[in-house]
This record gives sequence, structure tokens and C-alpha cells, in this order.
Amino acid sequence: MSKQRIAELIDKKAGVFAALNDTIWDCAEIRFGLKGSADALCAVLEGEGFRIERGVAGMAHAFIASWGAGAPEIGILGEYDALPGLSQHAGVPEKRPLVDGGNGHGCGHSALGAGSAAAAVGIKEYMQESGLPGTVKYYGCPAEESGSGKAYLARAGVFTGLDAALTWHPMMENSVWTMSSLANYQIFFSFKGRSAHAAVAPENGRSALDAAELMNVGVNYLREHIIQEARIHYAYTDVGGGLPNVVQPSAELLYFIRAPKPAQVRSIFERVVDIAKGAALMTGTTMSLRWDSAAANYLVNNTLGKAMHANMSALGPVVWTEEELAFARSFQATLDEGVRNSIPATVARYFPGVDQAVLKAMADKPMLDGIVPYRETDQVLPGSTDVGDVSWQVPTTQVFTACYPQGTVSHSWQLTACGKSSLVHKGLIQAAKIIAFTAADILEDPGLVARAKAEYQQRLGGESYSCPIPPEVNPEQ
Repeated sequence: MSKQRIAELIDKKAGVFAALNDTIWDCAEIRFGLKGSADALCAVLEGEGFRIERGVAGMAHAFIASWGAGAPEIGILGEYDALPGLSQHAGVPEKRPLVDGGNGHGCGHSALGAGSAAAAVGIKEYMQESGLPGTVKYYGCPAEESGSGKAYLARAGVFTGLDAALTWHPMMENSVWTMSSLANYQIFFSFKGRSAHAAVAPENGRSALDAAELMNVGVNYLREHIIQEARIHYAYTDVGGGLPNVVQPSAELLYFIRAPKPAQVRSIFERVVDIAKGAALMTGTTMSLRWDSAAANYLVNNTLGKAMHANMSALGPVVWTEEELAFARSFQATLDEGVRNSIPATVARYFPGVDQAVLKAMADKPMLDGIVPYRETDQVLPGSTDVGDVSWQVPTTQVFTACYPQGTVSHSWQLTACGKSSLVHKGLIQAAKIIAFTAADILEDPGLVARAKAEYQQRLGGESYSCPIPPEVNPEQ
């Protein structure tokens, strides 16, 4: 096997995938409404000889692009959703929205989708040249940020039969993800009451806003009595109007409930529902709930992770030009002082035991060019991802590559502004090579697949995947 040849095949089409990233960045679509982004990805993949199946799992803009036949079957996950409120001019180191209140790629999913596509094309072309048998499937996954598209795909069984799933995420460092994540429910709680003149006839009103506030008070008391690792967050999505002189007849809250295990989330959720019912009872209102999304926790696979890390280490980090480093510094200058001051501690956490002088030199660089050592850990990331649902059905691993200046905060205008830069273009091609190298290992080493599956079964501990989204709940279109 010549991994150098895989790298050459990907480099040959680097411009195609940089342009694909930029097209998706321009679309900046959110949740399930990703027509332009999915169209762009499908056009490129179909042009490269992949068979396209659209409308998967009841989502109009979810798709599977397949090439080849037989085992092993390798899945490569792609995302392409943006975030609301993060519209921003590209390449400008000051907050300047393209559209006030508009969408923007503040988490780098334009690069994620394009980089994963580059990986799929790269390994496909290598399989063609070398005559390797097997199947490559690119999964177009909507609504990672909110909606949990992969959970619906998992519920539909589309990952069944895969030997491994590979993915990546653009970040500020070069590493392989070795931590679990929190399982997550996202639920709307709606209260309905009765409006009335708040001064003349308040006795005729039933305040839905009162119910929402009482629910929040109750949940705040609940926090003392749940496991330390759990998280509960909420936001008002309806406060019933802006006039105090009217008793508010409606109110709505969006709750995120997180914990390390799905059963723990379920238990906390049931207690939150009881509090919401009690708030409605206290105020003479009615309560209903509506599922937004849910995600399972992420099951780490060290077997695949170590193989991916070995490929990242062999490839080495991206080499940045002086112009690119100057560009990165211009964005670092816009960060809050506290964020900039936190960079040395972050670097020290990535590289424990490294000499202080070396750590300082690394922290002073605008782009982190070291490769974070692989460390097996029982730590849990206090966030959630629907990649977790995939990891419950197939051995899964994920790589991060440095695409943004050190200190950049995810879901920020700075990250959006860097999204069409050469920093991101280079980072997504780097990720594509690492994923394709790891796919080649899987194709050529049956023992790697066997070891990854054995670890996967051990991680399951006798359990099986159960989609946290109820069967009667369908993705929003």
C-alpha cells in the first residue's frame, strides 16, 4: 500500500474540495433545510462515480453516496449545517455580518462536509487503482447542531453492515478524539393559559409565563439532587408577549438535559416532566411537550483511534506560510484578553510533561502545529454530538485538525470569518488524507477490523442501541 499515492490523489483534487467548502459556506443553511449544501455535495460525489440515494430516513436532504461492493464496508460521515445568528463576512478580522441575524458556519461544518467528501473520493480512487475490494459510503448527515440527524439515520438502520465509521471535525488542534460525550435530550415545554387585563381582572387570567418561571425554579432546585456530571440548560422561546398589562396566555421553554449515559438522561427527564406538570397545576395552565432532538453518548474505539493517530503522526502537521500566520494573528488580536491568556493552559493540557519553554513557544504560535499525543482516558466531554448514535452501531473514530487560530472560540464570528481561508482549505485536505489512510488500513488489514469490533462489543457491555428519539417523532422538514 502506498499512502503517498493516496495523498497525491487527494492533492490532485484539493481545489475541487476547497471550492466545495466555499459553496457550502455560502449556503449557510441550518437544521434540516440544507438543500443547497446537499445539492453541492451530491453533484461532486456523483461526478466522481458515487451512487446517490437521497431522502434517507425521512430527511429530504440526508443522503448516502456509495461506491464499490462487498466487504469491508467503510462509512465516512459528513455534516454541512450552519448556525443561526453567525452571519459574517469572510476573511474580515472584525465582526461584520453579511446579513443581520443571518446564518453562518460558526462550527466549520462546511469544511467537515467537504473534507469527508475528499476522503471518500481519495480512497475510492486508490481502490480503483489497486483493485482493492470493498465499499465506501459517504453519509450526508443534516442537523448536527440542532436536530440530531444522525440519530434519525441510526434509528432507520442505515449504518447496519458497516465495519467502521470515520469522521473528523475542524478545530484548533491536531488530535484524535479519545473522550466520551454526554447523551442529550432537547425538549420544548409549552404552557397555555388564559389572557386577561392584568390590573382590572387579574383573577380571570391564567399566566403561562408564571408556569414557565415556576418550572425553572423547580428545575433549579432539582440540580442539587442529580449526578454531578449531568447538565440542564434552558432558554425561553416564547414569553407570551411584551406587555405587562396582559396576563401572558402562552410561554415556551427549550430544555437541554445531558448526562453520561442514556438511562441517566431518561431518569432526569422524567423528573423534569413532573416539575413541569406541577408548575401547570399550580397556575391552572396546561402543559405539553415536543421533542426537538436527542443524541446518545459517544463510545470511544481506541483500536481505530490509535490507527488514525498513527496516520496523522506519519503525515505530520500542516505547514503554514508567513502570510497565513499573519492572517491568524489578525484574528487572535480580536479575542478577549481572558481567552488569549488561556491559550498556554490549553496547550499544557494537550501536551502534559513537556518542558515549560517548549510549551511557551508552542502557545506563542498563532496556529498550533504540534500533534497531541494519543491518551486513553475515561474522561467525558461535557458536550453532546449525534456521532454518538453512530458509535453505538459501529466502531467509530474521529480526528481533529488545526483549521483556526489558537484561542478561537467555537460558535463565534471569528470562526465563521476564517471559514473560506487557506487555513481551513489546508486543514480539510489534511483531515481527508488521515481519514483515507485509516480507511486503507481497514481495507488491507482484516485484523484491525476484528480488533475494533471486539472492543466495540466490550464497550457495549451487553447493551444494544436504542434510539433516544421516540418512534412517533419525525424529523422536521
